[in-house]
Amino acid sequence: MKLHMLRTTALAVLATAAAAQVSAEELSVLVGSNPDTVAIAEALTAAYTEKNPDVTFEIETRPGGSEGDNIVKTRLATGEMADIFEHNSGSLMQALRPSRTMVPLNDLPNMENLLESYTATVSDSDGNIYGVPWNMAVGGGILYHRPTYEALGLEIPKTWDEYMANNARIAEETDKTPIIQTYRDTWTSQIPVLADYYNVQAENPDFAEKFTNNEAKFATTEAATKSFLRLQQGYESGYYNEDFGAASYNDGLEMLATGEGVHYPMLTVGYGAIKQNHPELLNDIGIFAQPGDDPDKNGLTVWIPDSYYIPQSSDKQELAKEFLNFVASPEACDVIVNTVGANGPFVVKGCKLPDDVMPGVAEMLPYFEEDGRTAPALEFLSPVKGPGLEQITVEVGSGIRDAQSGAELYDRDVEKQAKQLRLPNW
Repeated sequence: MKLHMLRTTALAVLATAAAAQVSAEELSVLVGSNPDTVAIAEALTAAYTEKNPDVTFEIETRPGGSEGDNIVKTRLATGEMADIFEHNSGSLMQALRPSRTMVPLNDLPNMENLLESYTATVSDSDGNIYGVPWNMAVGGGILYHRPTYEALGLEIPKTWDEYMANNARIAEETDKTPIIQTYRDTWTSQIPVLADYYNVQAENPDFAEKFTNNEAKFATTEAATKSFLRLQQGYESGYYNEDFGAASYNDGLEMLATGEGVHYPMLTVGYGAIKQNHPELLNDIGIFAQPGDDPDKNGLTVWIPDSYYIPQSSDKQELAKEFLNFVASPEACDVIVNTVGANGPFVVKGCKLPDDVMPGVAEMLPYFEEDGRTAPALEFLSPVKGPGLEQITVEVGSGIRDAQSGAELYDRDVEKQAKQLRLPNW
């Protein structure tokens, strides 16, 4: 009798374990091979499994760049995509034809947490939202040397005239370079034009759509032409460093960190290099949005974080959606900060950054906390971006070409690309 009971109990335990194994489900996840990308994916999935022990994950990595992009396109086309995959937001997401390849996420409870400046970059024309962000945003504007501002009693400018007045004070009262430019790395010359997009959208809310449809041009839209004009005005002011044509990106960050220069139009990714080379000076660097003409329309152009998506080929869509709902929560934001640190604001409402976050990040937060004070960079709203922009902005920023001519040349540059993409109306 006793032996029979023991055998019955043992069988029950085995049956329970087998049932648990059957009920446990595994989600496959494909992410880029960047160390931070992998670390965040591992941390988010581990946190979710801790809360939901019956769900486990298998993480697979792919190369970055065009090779990784081709892998994503191929696996979507063949129906062999993982249950969840990581990819760019914005125009590169649109190139994947989301309405044909991805699962809409509009019904997730936490979708209302996402800022409109983000959801606009992962939606189709019917309003279906396909992605959730898994990292922090990057700001584009004017990095500035805070101790110089404090010493001169300068206020953060909200208009272009106020900004140029600050530059004049710096030139008159110090031996510092008012505006740093670094054209040895030609990509940096684009930032004054790209970071000005908030101001373009503030004046022309439908510019991105019309630009994509060949119904609006940089050279014939006043606010867009001003993006090039501000670059021209910077050069003509004489406020650039003398070696701007030969200076590199790292040279510019060095000048800014040490206070040799005061303003550097740049993305907040620059914080990472400063943290590596001059960690003791990181708190000396702040950021403000590139000013426009109206102080009541002052906002930050934002480079949107990449996203997680669910392919239509997945047979575990509901389970994958539950995980993505977790990713779109303040709890997931805490996991991300604990994994890679606080490098920028989140595009998820309710997410908090540590009280001791560096000033350069803290100064971006007000833009994200007020509706309408951020706008995605144009490249997230339109697939049209000409490959020759950085050469054109070098010419305008060096006085070789004027702003109007630069805008006209860029319009011709994007026309070639739009035709290669076979966009309608081109």
